[in-house]
Amino acid sequence: MSEDLFPTPAPVSRGPVAADGVALRCRGLVKRYADVVAVAGLDLEVREGECFGLLGPNGAGKTTTLEILEGLIEPDDGLVEVLGHRWGTGEDRALRQRLGTQLQETQLAEKLTVAETVRLFRSFYRRGRAVEDVIRLAGLEEKRRARVGKLSGGQKQRLALACALVPDPDLLFLDEPTTGLDPQARLRVWELVEHFRASGGTVLLTTHYMEEAAHLCDRVAVVDHGKIIAQGSPEELVASLGAQQILEFRTASELPAGELEALPGICGVQTKNGSYVLCIERIGAALPALLVELQRRGVELESLQTHQATLEDVFVNLTGRALRDG
Repeated sequence: MSEDLFPTPAPVSRGPVAADGVALRCRGLVKRYADVVAVAGLDLEVREGECFGLLGPNGAGKTTTLEILEGLIEPDDGLVEVLGHRWGTGEDRALRQRLGTQLQETQLAEKLTVAETVRLFRSFYRRGRAVEDVIRLAGLEEKRRARVGKLSGGQKQRLALACALVPDPDLLFLDEPTTGLDPQARLRVWELVEHFRASGGTVLLTTHYMEEAAHLCDRVAVVDHGKIIAQGSPEELVASLGAQQILEFRTASELPAGELEALPGICGVQTKNGSYVLCIERIGAALPALLVELQRRGVELESLQTHQATLEDVFVNLTGRALRDG
């Protein structure tokens, strides 16, 4: 396919966001599929220029929420405003020109080359980046003549992100942008998102990788069963645990969890898959007290590990299950 079929217009500056500086807002968002409530009265605001993450396990309602906000599906109830406009009010075509979207699964034509694919997507928009700039930004210069079907998983993911970035959007939607990628490919995608943020763009992403949310996001909302159950900066949410560290251990026989919480330096106790998970305020007081208590009861310790508190621990504390649990 000749590259001349898709001429590249000159880029245009970013459009205005809503007067109050809120790039995206929804209120009372509801979506049902038969008897299943995928989104259950969700409220959300994303400010201009921030990276906001929807963090939760598979099946929590993150993708459905994103598809409603992108204008791909209609909600059963609720209000949605994107860049100061509402879907279905006669401005949909103009609004889509200002959005970049990477779906959870992007099916690209495998017989096109990388350059042909980016140029094709560029032809859909009145404004945007030069094709070669996007290819270079995605680190795909050496693959520009390679067919999509010959790319690795990480290269395909970067190409999908490049296609979302080609209009130089005001608002970028990313649905699980690094699922299935190796650590090196994931870091490259993170760099692309950070580069977009540095240029003044706004990002809304979904993920079930707590380290991804902590690295990229200014604020996150923890989503479970179609509702937001906690919201704030990653640091604020971790601080809400009241714990500096998490201590997890397993014993040969059962212990009364309620009595463990009364030990010095411990501010919370949960059980998970046969293990005890303790929120620790002061490890220097908690660990000796725990060992003394186990010895007093004659309980054998099978394993013990500690780590700094993370967003994963916030979710476990709120729901009793892990982020990657369905």
